[in-house]
Amino acid sequence: MSIQFNHTIVVSHDSHKSAEFWADILGLEVGPKVSHFIPVTVANGVTFDFDDAPPDITEIQRAHYAFLVSEVDFDAGFAKIRERNLTYWADPFQRHEGEINHNDGGRGVYFLDPSGHALEMLTVPYGGRPA
Repeated sequence: MSIQFNHTIVVSHDSHKSAEFWADILGLEVGPKVSHFIPVTVANGVTFDFDDAPPDITEIQRAHYAFLVSEVDFDAGFAKIRERNLTYWADPFQRHEGEINHNDGGRGVYFLDPSGHALEMLTVPYGGRPA
């Protein structure tokens, strides 16, 4: 069997709110709860399993999640970012607020989810379009 990425746990302050946020922006569905996880599955079968941080944890480790999306999905997601008046940036260092990038001939945008995780939507993988 070849090695495939299957799932990751996304620790959140409010797992329901975060799962619904991701699903809405990315045009995905929130799956039924499995144990204490709330799954959001992307097209290649990878599952993001949202879990609430334990009550005694006030600070969670923030992570960066990048999603390769089509031009149509980028337009839809970016429209939702703007409709919600979310702060967004063209870069991961948050220096170019209110801008998107055009790296590698595509488009990209960075924004934060309700728990402070950095999300990125990009239409072309780093290094440019595959040959």
